[in-house]
Amino acid sequence: MEKGDNAAPPNRLIAANDNGPVTEPPSVDMDAALIRIAEAIGRHIARQHIRACNAANDNEPKATE
Repeated sequence: MEKGDNAAPPNRLIAANDNGPVTEPPSVDMDAALIRIAEAIGRHIARQHIRACNAANDNEPKATE
């Protein structure tokens, strides 16, 4: 860069996604997609909870004679 050269050349950066703006609604049912994501998150949280409960109680019961 030369001294006094402040202006960037026009069109020096080209967007990687040059598809243009989307003006039509998506063809996916948004409610169904959100429900599917919520179900997956719920299962993940439930698995974490079960693992935490099992880890807290991982001692073997003492044998009674």
